[in-house]
Amino acid sequence: MRSKEIEEKSQNLKLTKIQREILIGTLLGDGHLETKNQGRTYRLKIEHSYNQKDYIQWLYKLFQDWVRTPPVIRSRSVTFRTETKEYKRVGFATLSSGSLRFYAQQFYQNGKKVVPKLIQHWLSPRALAVWYMDDGSIKSKQHKTVLLNTHSFSDADLKRLQHALENRYGIKTSIRVQKDGKQLYFLAETVEIFLNLIEPHVIPSMRYKFPQVWLTQLPKM
Repeated sequence: MRSKEIEEKSQNLKLTKIQREILIGTLLGDGHLETKNQGRTYRLKIEHSYNQKDYIQWLYKLFQDWVRTPPVIRSRSVTFRTETKEYKRVGFATLSSGSLRFYAQQFYQNGKKVVPKLIQHWLSPRALAVWYMDDGSIKSKQHKTVLLNTHSFSDADLKRLQHALENRYGIKTSIRVQKDGKQLYFLAETVEIFLNLIEPHVIPSMRYKFPQVWLTQLPKM
């Protein structure tokens, strides 16, 4: 595709409702927006471990009209003492578009990712599911509770997320302090509300992030 065609396509890009929800979810998680022209346009970059290639492929298909090239695999070798390990990641980037500028303005301040003031209105079940697929994990195989790794967010951001989850859905959380940051811990009394909300939107390859004790309670299909 020639430069003029790329520019014309970029100018005409508009987010669908589903793409907006996924964008919100992945910006709360591992996705990020970047600009190369002082904020006039932005592109979305998404990258995960190669083990999550099916998830990347799912995201790519949903943003395919925004993407010029399919997901790319990147390898990196790390040597520790006498052992060398290869780490593979896979990801893609969208075209740059002015349609993403509003979300960049909401999610970034001075180059740092923040939680927008409007987040309560944007936390749809699909957005929550993408956020969880990005950054969620189970407490243990024996527990029904789950966690969201929110290490990059400030205390004020975490409070905003807690209030949004409780005010919109009645989901209660606490903050757990870890060596490398803080997590949102879903309290057992309301965790099923969260799991029931996101379950229809979690793809098969990511269902390992659901508590096994909760999965066994689901109706057989």
